[in-house]
Amino acid sequence: MDKIRITGSASPKPLKGKIKISGAKNATLPLMAASLLTDQPIKFTNCPRLADVFTLEALLNHHGVESTFVKNTMTLTASTIKDHCAPYDLVRKMRASVLVLGPILAREGHAKVSLPGGCAIGTRPVDLHLMGLEKMGAIIEIDQGYIKAKAPQNGLQGAEIAFPTVSVGATENILMAATLAKGTTKLINAASEPEITDLANCLVKMGAKIEGIGTSTLIIEGVKKLSGAIHPIVADRIETGSYAIAAAMTGGELELVGTSLDLLPTFKETLEATGTMFTPTENGFIVKAPEGSIKSVDMKTAPFPGYPTDLQAQFMALMTLAEGSSNITETIFENRFMHVPELARMGADITLSGRTATVRGVNHLKGAEVMATDLRASVSLIMAGLCAEGETNVGRIYHLDRGYEDIENKLKACGGNIRRYRDGDTVKNDGSAKEYTG
Repeated sequence: MDKIRITGSASPKPLKGKIKISGAKNATLPLMAASLLTDQPIKFTNCPRLADVFTLEALLNHHGVESTFVKNTMTLTASTIKDHCAPYDLVRKMRASVLVLGPILAREGHAKVSLPGGCAIGTRPVDLHLMGLEKMGAIIEIDQGYIKAKAPQNGLQGAEIAFPTVSVGATENILMAATLAKGTTKLINAASEPEITDLANCLVKMGAKIEGIGTSTLIIEGVKKLSGAIHPIVADRIETGSYAIAAAMTGGELELVGTSLDLLPTFKETLEATGTMFTPTENGFIVKAPEGSIKSVDMKTAPFPGYPTDLQAQFMALMTLAEGSSNITETIFENRFMHVPELARMGADITLSGRTATVRGVNHLKGAEVMATDLRASVSLIMAGLCAEGETNVGRIYHLDRGYEDIENKLKACGGNIRRYRDGDTVKNDGSAKEYTG
């Protein structure tokens, strides 16, 4: 099994250089699912090469979608839907697989999708997905771990759907289904993340009629047929924020290109409060570490435009080296502090009380054997390793490969002493290992 080894120092080597930000994983997956809405080809540029993307590609292939993936351009063609069942063996690997439900149901009138899997950071039920589809007339039952959905004889019908809580996945699923429904669908309290805006913009290119894009109220007028499109995927704001925090932690300065601070309004404000500095550029921005000590800052996660839950673990890693103490409150997922014991193994001083973690800054971290518990936790451990004295070995990095494209080489090019290796490889005293490219 692959691991990552980082050789750091109590006085970390500053990360310096330029990093190209990849397309957003969280935008790519719903966009790929949208290919099921049309029999025409859809081409996505700036598509990240990630484990989750390949997993969903395999599921789409199972449904009959033809795909090509050359460099960072993916083309998907769903001429016909050959299989209406998304099986457990494919869906269990990734929660976003449930996004095929709405498109297949809207286009074909019936679908069968296994209840999904993914990171173990909370229950994250699909009840809001099902509630929305039922409002549109779908008949749904759960049978032996599968969602069985059938549209009425005349297809899905437009409806007014008010989400009791903000749900990104439910918004995406219902939005896609509504584009082919008869009549008008109004989504109230819809999620408004940039990835949803990106999906809506692509659907409009395909011929969908959507009003309110970028707001919490979406109005969709159903059409009979959608066409193909060419669409560049929005930059990954979570990767953007992760590297910005890495620059701040290591006392470095990075130019992040192909991205925008507009994707991270509250994040920018929060990091500036720590002393981190941002300078916009023509195609991104420069992030510079605080001058002197990192200031401690309290933070609470919230739906967009609030502080992203997907950047909570990384911010906690930053606060482990801040002056003073900070409180970090997680409001989105009930079980997203599994990285805390791993950071504690590296010398972090963190106390948990319900959904709040109190982090008391320490002078330095120490390298240790740690284990990635989920996607975002994995990158927080790598960032901590860059600032830790000695060697840090991060296991279970298959989580990392789900959401960060080429992270070792991006960090290595900016001065990070980081290497991927496999158990059994010979690892030299300087922290390097023989190359592994599997």
